[in-house]
Parts: sequence; C-alpha cells; structure tokens
Amino acid sequence: MGKRTIALDIGASSVTLAEYLAGGGGELVLVKYGRAELASQLDADNIDLVLAPAIRALAAEKGIHPGKAHVAVSGQLVFSRCAEIPSRPGSDRYSQLVRYEIEQNIPFPAEEMVCDSQFLGDTAAGESSVLVVAAKSAQMEAVAAAVTEAGFPPETLDVSPLALSSAIEAYADTGSDECRIVLDIGAKTASLVILEGSRMYSRSITVAGNLLSKEIAQALSTGMAEAEEFKVSKAYVSAGGVEEDSDPETDTVAKVCRAVMTRIYSEIVRSLNFYRSQQGGGDPVKMYLSGGTALLPGIAEFFASALSIEVEVFDPFGSIGLGGSLLQEEVAADAVFLAPTAGLALRSVKMARFNVNLLPRAVLDARRESSRVWFVAVGSAALVAAAACLFSTVLRGREVIGRQLEAVEEKLSVLRKTSSEIEKSEAECKAVFDEAEALRALMQKRSLAVARLNAVRQAIGDDLWIDRWEGDRVTIRGWRDRVAAFTEYVASKTESGKTRPASEIVVDRLKANAAVASSRVVEAKYFGKGDSIEQFTVEILFK
Repeated sequence: MGKRTIALDIGASSVTLAEYLAGGGGELVLVKYGRAELASQLDADNIDLVLAPAIRALAAEKGIHPGKAHVAVSGQLVFSRCAEIPSRPGSDRYSQLVRYEIEQNIPFPAEEMVCDSQFLGDTAAGESSVLVVAAKSAQMEAVAAAVTEAGFPPETLDVSPLALSSAIEAYADTGSDECRIVLDIGAKTASLVILEGSRMYSRSITVAGNLLSKEIAQALSTGMAEAEEFKVSKAYVSAGGVEEDSDPETDTVAKVCRAVMTRIYSEIVRSLNFYRSQQGGGDPVKMYLSGGTALLPGIAEFFASALSIEVEVFDPFGSIGLGGSLLQEEVAADAVFLAPTAGLALRSVKMARFNVNLLPRAVLDARRESSRVWFVAVGSAALVAAAACLFSTVLRGREVIGRQLEAVEEKLSVLRKTSSEIEKSEAECKAVFDEAEALRALMQKRSLAVARLNAVRQAIGDDLWIDRWEGDRVTIRGWRDRVAAFTEYVASKTESGKTRPASEIVVDRLKANAAVASSRVVEAKYFGKGDSIEQFTVEILFK
C-alpha cells in the first residue's frame, strides 16, 4: 500500500479535495475526491468565514479523513516572476539577487509578504533561471488557519497554476524543451503559464468565468444565476459565422462567448510577445486548457484556430491509477478541476517540477514552538479559552485515536483468527508427523530384521539352516553330508583349494556383511547331535 497524500486546491469560487496513494516508484493512485462551491466568492476579507466550512462538509461527504495536506491557492493571490540571475544557487550573491528581484517586482512592502524562489536551470547565456513567488502574509496566514481548522493543516502552500504545470510536465506527451502554453480559466482570473525548458513566464488575466457569466446576463437581460445555468447547459463558443444557431438566445450567447475568448486570446498574444522580447522565448507548439470554463464547447477549437497550434483539454488521469469505485469517465469529466491536485500529489513522490512553499513565517514559527513547549497564558478569560481549545483538541484526538483503535482491533481480530488457524494446522501436521514417525520406526525395525536375517541366510548358503535364534546367539545345523558338500564347494572357489570347517566359512561371511559389526562376531562353537547332524553356534552383534 502507498503513502496517503491529501491535495487541496482552493479556487476563487470552489475547492477541490483529493486523496491519493503515492507508491515508492513515483506512481499515484487517486482514491477519493470531491469538489464544492464556496458560499461566496473568496476574497481577503472572508477566507476565515467561507473556507473551513466548505472543506469540512466536502471531506465528510466524500469520506476523506483529516490529515496533513499539500494546499494550492489561486494564482490571483500570488505574484510570480521568472528572472535570470548572473549567479549560481548557494552563494550569498545569489540570495541577494533573488531578494532584489522580489523587492523590485512586488507592489507591497517586503515585510508584509511571504516569498519563495526556485532554481529552474541554466539559461543559454549561462545564467540562473529563477522562479520568484510572493503573496501577502496575512492572506496566506488566513488560508493556513482555515484549512487547519477544517482538519487539513498545510504541509506546503503552493500556487494552483504551478501545481497544474507540474502535472503537465509529468504527464503531458510533449517534449519538455518545447514551448507550451498552460491556460487555467477559473472564476475570477485566467492563469497563463508559458513553459519552455528552463524558461517560464506566468501572469493572471482578469478575463475569466465570472466575466463571461456577467456578459451573458447582460445579453439575455437576466440575473447572474440564470446566466450561469445557461452557460453550463447551452453555451458554446461561436465559430465566427453570421448566424450559427436557430435559437436566437443560444446564438447570441455563442457570440458573447467568442467575444470573451477573443479578449483572452488578445492577452495571450500580448504575453507571448513580451515573453519573446524579454526572455528570448520561442513560438508555442501546444496549449493545455484547464479550469471550469475549459468545459465550454468549442473553446479548444477557437484557440487552436486563433493561435494555429494544437490545443488540448488537459487530463492527467490516463496515467494516474484509479482506486475504489472511481470510474474513468467520471474522473475524465472532472479532470479540469482535479488536474492541479495531481501536481500537488507529485510533491509527495519528489516528482513535482515546481516546489515553492508560501507557508508564512508566523505559521512555521508557531509549529516549531508548539513542538517544544505549550505555555498557558495567565488570566481567567485566556484560561477558559485555552481549556476550551484543549478540550476540543482532546475530543478530536480521542475521536482519531478511537478510529485508529478500531482499525487496530479489526486487524488484530483477523490476526488472531489467522493465528488460531495456524495453530490448528500445526497440531494436525504434528499428528500426521507422529504417525509417520511411528510408521517409519516400524518399517525400520522390519527392514533391520530382514537385513539381519538376510545376512545370516547369505552366510549359511543353501546347505545349512537356522535351528535357533536367541538374542545375539544363532544355532546353525546341517546334515553332515551337506556340510561336507558346503565346505568342498567353498574350497573349490578359492585359489588354494583348501577345505575349512563350515563354522569358519560362516563367520568370515558374516564379518564381510555390511549389516554386521565384524569385530563383534564370536567364533563358532561346535556341539554334537549324533553322526548324521553337525551343528554350531555363532554370536553376532548387528549394526
């Protein structure tokens, strides 16, 4: 099983929450996800009121348990710039130049901002290409506080267009050195990113989904709610004909959509011209669309025609596994909202191209402080507040621990059952083994008896017989004439031809047998039984 990874993308009008499993080989599996509209458009003044309730409700609905999350905020809250610095990372001068770029390009005092940078690579001129991002500390603190209150404390605080770009770098089929356009059309802004090797350019365009709905409302003389519903159900981007639709309202809206897309196209052209002139960039070969407005029929065809390049609505989930009951068709339909979460999840497997982190210093300091010692403020009001927070934390902790204990008990029950089955199997195996061992011992005794009998039988040949067998003492008999024939036959097989007593022959043969301890064979002793029978005894110790 992979590592659980939570990704949370915060837009201007909605939030998308996704749970992934990240494997050791860099593979991702989407397990659960959901998207929820915010109660009102997100701005600097209502983050704490709007964000936490929406995330909590969404997590409860989709069964996504609380935990640390990689969080991305809308590009409209962030200032970003790609600069070329004549210094290498790690040097003091590099840090000073990065700081200079931040101070020169952000429109607010540096002490009010949280900033980060990332080295992107070497330029053709041998300089360092550096991505610089900045956001207002107060806004990032509000976001961090809201998602923490909802149960998903931010592990990193990323930027949605950059997370989307990381997903495109990982899963798009175009070569990484080719110039590509990423256009994420959200509610308030359209985020534009140009990627080309170590070069990068990004900006926010204020023409987006909300403006399109407003233009439709004016064209139809209706309210925003009705215009939004019409946009979702019937709107499309006109191909540019005089009259394209038999329904006058739909035809009007199609032309409004084309006019708004034309404004976005004009901003893209301005950005491309700036990118070419200021950063020496090349011509784009492909555009990737994302965001809710990317679902508008005809939008890909419009930009493909206007820019004369290939345009694709980006879907990374052909390369990302799907778990549980998720269906490929449903995930593909939601890919325009989900794609940034894939880029966020890539951070957990160290495969994200962009890794900026806008967690404010105040949040990081508070976490470091909380990991050392908790200080209780003096005063009754502060004490009551602290007690209430502590009680809430304990309850939440008990709830989390309770769920963990339930999971442990469930696993323990399975292990106990398995252990019982193993013990039962071991007992059955032991019984079979004992039975087999008894049979083996019996067979060994039988084989030993047969071996011993054969040893004596081979020694006496066909002319003698066993009269009595008591322990190690064996009495052997033979008719006198047969004994004589026995000794003469054995003599005939020797070089000397000398005849020996039958008892010596039998003893020598016994000593030569592998079943007999040769040093423990006692010489034969004769005793008479009359003239017709000859007999002797031999004491034998078998191995």
